[in-house]
Amino acid sequence: MAQYGPLNAHLWQLYHTAKVKASVSPLVRSQLDVLTSDIGRAPSTAHRQALAALLADLLQLAGEIGFDTNDYTTAAHCYTLAATASKETNHHDMWACALIRHSFIPLYDRQFARALPMLDAATRLANRGDSQLPTRQWASTVTAHAHAGLGDLASCQRALDNAETVNDLTAPTHTTGWLRFSGERLAEECGRCFVELRHHDLAEASLTQALKHGPSGRRQGTINTDLAMIGARLGDADRVITYAGNAIDAARDTQSGYITKKLSGLQPHLAPLLHNRGVRHLNDHITHLTTTTALGAKRA
Repeated sequence: MAQYGPLNAHLWQLYHTAKVKASVSPLVRSQLDVLTSDIGRAPSTAHRQALAALLADLLQLAGEIGFDTNDYTTAAHCYTLAATASKETNHHDMWACALIRHSFIPLYDRQFARALPMLDAATRLANRGDSQLPTRQWASTVTAHAHAGLGDLASCQRALDNAETVNDLTAPTHTTGWLRFSGERLAEECGRCFVELRHHDLAEASLTQALKHGPSGRRQGTINTDLAMIGARLGDADRVITYAGNAIDAARDTQSGYITKKLSGLQPHLAPLLHNRGVRHLNDHITHLTTTTALGAKRA
C-alpha cells in the first residue's frame, strides 16, 4: 500500500499538466479498480481507513475528469463516493473538498440556490479541519459565486472577504492534488463574481489581472469567455470577437467540455450583435464546437 499515495500524487500531477484532461482517465480508472479491490480485502480497520483515504482522493480526480467532459452523472457519483470515503476516515478537509466539487454541478447549471446547502456543509466541515489548509477559503470562494449568481452582493462580498484570508496562511501553497487553492486565484474568482453581479469595470480589471498569472489553458478559456460576456453586455463586438476567439482556441486545444459549456452560455448574449459579420462567424464556430463536443461525449 505504501506506493499508492505517491501514485495518486503522480496521477494528479499528470492531470494538472495534461492539455487534454480526459487523457488521464484510463490510468485513474485502473488505479481506482486496484484500490476498490484492496479495500474489500483490508486485514484491519486501520488498513481499510488508509485505503479509504486514498480512494477518496482519487475519486475526486475521477470526478474532475467527468466534470471537464460534461459527464455530470459520473462526476456526481464520484464526488458522492469520495464524500462517503472521507467521512469514514474522518478527514474533514477532504470531505469538504468533495462537497465543494459536487456543488460545481448545480453551480455551473446556474442552479445557485441548490449549490448553497452543499457549500454550507462544506464550510462547517472545513472549520473542523486543518486551519493551515486553504479549504475554508476555497469554500468561501465558491460560496461567493453562488451568492453572486443569486444577485446577493452583500453575501458575495462577505464570502470574498473570507476567501482573502488565504493570504494569511503560512503553510505551503497547494497547487496540485485534491486541494488546489491559493491567493493567486483570487483575482479570477472575484472577476467571475463581478461578471454575475454586472459590475463590469471591476470584473474586467480582475479578469485581466488573472490572465497575467499565466493560468492553465482551461482556465484561460473560462476567463476569456467571461471577458467576452462583458463585451457582449456592453455591445462591443470587437471585444467579443477577441476574447471569445481566444476561448474557442482554448476549447479546441484542451478538448474541454467545461469551456465549451461556458461558450454555449455566451451565445444568447450575442443575439444583439449578430448583425456583425465577425460575431456571426464566431457564433457559428461555437455552435459547431458545442455539437462536436456533444457527439464526442455520446461516443465515449
